[in-house]
Amino acid sequence: MGLIGTGKHGSRYARHIREDFPDLELVAIARGDPVKADATARQLGCRAYRDFRELLAADGIDAVIVVVPPTLHVDIVSEAARRGRPVLLEKPAAVSVAAGSALLAVVRRHPIPIMVAQTLRFNAVVRTLMAHRSLAGAIHSLCVSQRFERSRLEWLDDPSIAGGGMTLHTGVHSFDLLRLLTGMEADVVSCQMARVNTRRTEDSFAATIQLGGGAVLATVSGSRATGGRTGHVEVAGCDGVLIGNHVLNQAHLLVGNEVRPLPVEPPRPTVREVIREFVQALRAGRPMPVPLEEGVRAVAIADACYASARTGTVARVERIE
Repeated sequence: MGLIGTGKHGSRYARHIREDFPDLELVAIARGDPVKADATARQLGCRAYRDFRELLAADGIDAVIVVVPPTLHVDIVSEAARRGRPVLLEKPAAVSVAAGSALLAVVRRHPIPIMVAQTLRFNAVVRTLMAHRSLAGAIHSLCVSQRFERSRLEWLDDPSIAGGGMTLHTGVHSFDLLRLLTGMEADVVSCQMARVNTRRTEDSFAATIQLGGGAVLATVSGSRATGGRTGHVEVAGCDGVLIGNHVLNQAHLLVGNEVRPLPVEPPRPTVREVIREFVQALRAGRPMPVPLEEGVRAVAIADACYASARTGTVARVERIE
């Protein structure tokens, strides 16, 4: 494995590769700062490259994991595709529909296995809700809310690097979850955004999203300005309501006034599960569990949220084919 990006989140990937997968070897990293790259490589016992192109050209690398700001994705994936390197790509897949379309065009010209790390799909509570969603009956509304503490990563407040704020970087988890739970595509969005601690990107948003031609109405909100964290998911159907919290690791079914606890496995490191799924699909020659198109569709909802907040009107979600 090669790892492009060894910051806070990239370090998690490196740790899991070393500690949880005896059949994987981290052989090279790429990091822009040469001093930090050399120091990290010594710590991890692997080769260091300053330029991702050098890593992708190196021998002895079967696949790469890309954990960098999404403004760099098009260049890195283009080079990986040109060299035939399979890619595990951190979310968000792109900064916009335009960038996502460029990624899709590259991968269709030079096909490679590529998976988007929509890690929330691999959370134990989300898997429980997916396994029991038929108990709710025909789904007609959803509510998803994610709240976290203030981020200490300064680059997240720089649009030239981050490409967007909370809506893009964390909202894509919720947007992907809407599609996963309903099996429907989003049509239109109405969204408002705010800045509590940030100066150039939003750290709070609230959106109303219509899916499936009006069959489902969803509300999604997110914040990185709270004193605690929570991950509420509510799936309302004609027969009952599924309620989960992917931070607190709880899930219930509500029927009338009755509350039925649902079995939830112990919390699992979702980054570890993403690596496992990626490697298993590669080895078996199976389609990727979260293909690039899925990641770009989540970005398309974020893109519509920005359009709505910018214009103060309802925005249509662009279709990704």
